[in-house]
Amino acid sequence: MRKNSIKNTRINGEVLRELSSIIQGEIKDPRINPLTSVVSVEVAPDLKTCKAYISVLGDEKSQQDTIAGLKSAEGYIRRKLAQNINLRNTPEIRFILDQSIEYGVNMSKLIDDVNRQ
Repeated sequence: MRKNSIKNTRINGEVLRELSSIIQGEIKDPRINPLTSVVSVEVAPDLKTCKAYISVLGDEKSQQDTIAGLKSAEGYIRRKLAQNINLRNTPEIRFILDQSIEYGVNMSKLIDDVNRQ
């Protein structure tokens, strides 16, 4: 299976949807910020690994705590993912902090400040 195949794209979308649902509704770790969202997911073509890009609205400490909480709950998340999605292999998940939304908000704010002056 190629990286950009239709099957891989569908699997990425399904894993993204289920991962978002699990993080928002089923994890009770107090370290995980309630304003956590899954931006994108890249499942490897062999279904062994998965990169999950996570965006956290908050300060630096909140972001690091959320990533640490997700890494500690990885086994639970992977088990729930295996129950909800019927795949040959359940991918091993790596959580990566994605700050693109925060970067976009800051750039928009800077552009607005320049336009006012």
